Amino acid sequence: MDIRAQQTKMANNFGKLLRDKFGKGPEAIHVTIAQPYILVYMSGFISAMEKVLLDQDQDMTVLTTREYLMKSLDPEIRGQIKAITDMDIEHVYYDWNLAHQTGVFVGVSPAMPDKGKDAKSEYEGKEEVHKEIISISEQAEKAPDFVASYMISPRALIVIREGILVPIEKQLISLGFDETLRIAKRQLEGGMLSKSTHFTSIFNADIQDVFVDWNFELDNSVISFILKPKS
Repeated sequence: MDIRAQQTKMANNFGKLLRDKFGKGPEAIHVTIAQPYILVYMSGFISAMEKVLLDQDQDMTVLTTREYLMKSLDPEIRGQIKAITDMDIEHVYYDWNLAHQTGVFVGVSPAMPDKGKDAKSEYEGKEEVHKEIISISEQAEKAPDFVASYMISPRALIVIREGILVPIEKQLISLGFDETLRIAKRQLEGGMLSKSTHFTSIFNADIQDVFVDWNFELDNSVISFILKPKS
């Protein structure tokens, strides 16, 4: 099965999986396979119950519920990717933009990150992207120990950070407040990434969506930019 067929099959399978678990699947799913990365971008993804909650300004309830649902889905997502692509996924990163009714899954193989170079890691504006990412990280927590980024398609950039947690965050995680911390960090850091005006000029593209997630155990993070190139 070629990559295009794999991407189509994965989009169909994930659509069914999300419909089964959430009661409604996304209106559209776009899958990008660029080993060792897989990015799944969803749009039109909001259930009837979630819409009622959002209309009552219960965003936190929706986000918290999705956190727990995604924990239960994680093994199935990895299994689907393995069955279709034969890729072993180490961790699945995910995030939502409730205002846009969009979301993303990023699956990463154990090769992440290699700290080496490949074709995806070389793109125009890379140095400026890293500078802005480091600046935002410093404002939200601390400068990362390591930053890498990969333009996996003309419409998708993945940024990987390592060594970003500060002592108070590590303490909260050890006390079992990891999900609360994750939601708080999504709002703080996700908002800062979305509001930055630098990325549009660096990419010479409109920023359609920005997503961020963390693996607290590994002390790393994946940021996903969904781009809309200017014509």
